[in-house]
Amino acid sequence: MTICLVFSLARWMTVANGCDSGGVTWELGKGVGVTTKVEGFDHRVEPFRTELLAYCYRMLGSAHDAEDLVQDTYLRAWRAREQYDETRSSLRTWLYRIATNACLSALEVRRRRPLPSGQVAASDPLGPLVPGENVAWLQPLPDSLLDAGDPAGAVVDRSSLRLAFAAALQHLSARQRGALILRDVLSFSAFEAAEILGTTVVSVNSSLQRARSRVKEVGVSRELLSEPSAAEQRAWVDRYMRAFEHADVEGLKRLLTEDVIMEMPPMLNWFTGPGNYGLFMEWVFEAAGTDWYLKTVAANGQPGFAAYRRVGDGYELHTLQVFTVTANGISRNSVFQEAEIFASFGLAARLEAQGLTRAPTVCSGAEV
Repeated sequence: MTICLVFSLARWMTVANGCDSGGVTWELGKGVGVTTKVEGFDHRVEPFRTELLAYCYRMLGSAHDAEDLVQDTYLRAWRAREQYDETRSSLRTWLYRIATNACLSALEVRRRRPLPSGQVAASDPLGPLVPGENVAWLQPLPDSLLDAGDPAGAVVDRSSLRLAFAAALQHLSARQRGALILRDVLSFSAFEAAEILGTTVVSVNSSLQRARSRVKEVGVSRELLSEPSAAEQRAWVDRYMRAFEHADVEGLKRLLTEDVIMEMPPMLNWFTGPGNYGLFMEWVFEAAGTDWYLKTVAANGQPGFAAYRRVGDGYELHTLQVFTVTANGISRNSVFQEAEIFASFGLAARLEAQGLTRAPTVCSGAEV
């Protein structure tokens, strides 16, 4: 669902009731003298939209669900505006509590969203593709959803959105997930986290300890996600794109780390190592052809591209690929092929070949 400016409802509701919203004053937090105008409420809460979207994504692992829950959060906040008491908590903390309640309710009926490498054993790269039955997979988050409200990346720490970390969070219970994100990612105090989660400081600290231990067992931590600069990462992927467009399997393999992983939800298949990676890519080019058009994308603060394969007189959308890049090369390629994910990135299903030009790929930053 596309996020809209739901607080235009404030004006609509007052006009619908025969009132001019500009002259309406709402009493908030009765007994403490806290007041605000309807027309000002949306301006106060709107700056938190982008960070709440990132928070809901970390909790749910789905861009689509995160958008829906932010929408729900703002509607709940509007309806509960008279209960907000700024003498007891900040507006940011209050909004996070509403968002957390929405997420916890949603997670009661939703299963965790893994990636194949966290679900099943590694596969034979030349084996048949096996779709996951009744599995809701982790989805990538388009950077464009964050860029509109945080163009300089000052509000949301993009490193805390990396696919590897998002996948690790899916191994935690809902409340452990909330405690870890609130404390270690968003730097809320234990008291604030307890208020947001509606529990005690002791309970928050206990959940946080278990969450940290579990994430460590999975083998991922934010500290371990050291990476080159954004320009250097893009340079690695630009080189990969050039090799891909030339169906140069050996060129692709030279860009990979020794422990590289390729996984491709909704398929269960995944494998590791440049050798297996190369075998699979040879099969891809044999089965799907060697004429491709690639369109750069960015997701979870990581570089990627959408791959269109030649079909007739045009190119049809085939996959969306998101890369994890280290100083030694590409260490993971997460390949997605679901229509809902394509839609969230605004990708056309088909591109006509006539008039389509391939812009030269320019490597920026240090040579890799």
